[in-house]
Amino acid sequence: MTTLKSKRIVLGVTGGIAAYKVASVASRLSQDGHEVRVCMTESATRFITPLTFQALTGNPVYTSMWEHIENQDPQHIALARGADLVLVAPASMDFLAKLAAGMADDVVSLILSAVDRTRTPVLLSPSMNSVMWHQPATQRNIATLRADGFRIIEPAEGWQACRTVGPGRMPEAEELVEEVRRVVG
Repeated sequence: MTTLKSKRIVLGVTGGIAAYKVASVASRLSQDGHEVRVCMTESATRFITPLTFQALTGNPVYTSMWEHIENQDPQHIALARGADLVLVAPASMDFLAKLAAGMADDVVSLILSAVDRTRTPVLLSPSMNSVMWHQPATQRNIATLRADGFRIIEPAEGWQACRTVGPGRMPEAEELVEEVRRVVG
């Protein structure tokens, strides 16, 4: 267990096969003593269940823009204000495109729309097929998101679920945890 000062971390999970790796991220950050709040897009819940994250973090999981789990405040405002860091992993091609366009039509993007990125770092860990990663639209969206103050964790290169090898693979859980530790240090 790391002896970092406890932080409140919002962990956004979007739809992609790499979502299963994020369970280890949630577990390790919780073991480090951080308060981890998980929010998931509807697509993410098709890859891994909210119950998994609830069990690993000991906290409720947010899957809808319309629920108010903890108090009467709009949840996206309360979660954004209370976060010391936000990590979105995996950040799918679709999610990156929506975020770059300023859309907030799911719980994860809605929370991000309320984060003051001058005070709260937001890390995005893209994960997709290498062809999708190299698409000009994806690269434009990444450039836009960087310019907007988001921090991009570069995808790894390697074996992908689509049976190809190349860049676009989400880094392993320990690499993501180390990046969070480095930023909230």
